[in-house]
Amino acid sequence: MADKIEASQDSLKSYRDFKNVMDTARKEGLEEGLKEGKKSAMITLAKTMKQASEPIEKIAQYTGLSTREIENLNQD
Repeated sequence: MADKIEASQDSLKSYRDFKNVMDTARKEGLEEGLKEGKKSAMITLAKTMKQASEPIEKIAQYTGLSTREIENLNQD
């Protein structure tokens, strides 16, 4: 009987450990995805502003991109 209880507790511990790892990985993945999405949106905004001949400094202020990043944007 004690063996069954111990096995059950071990199984529950393994499940909880696995769940915690998965939850953490999911959270980190969502955070990374949001970060990449925001960066992509800022690049799109910077391209639009650059095409409208806005000053590089203003684009940097509005987007948070560096002046070097803005200067290197391709004019598609």
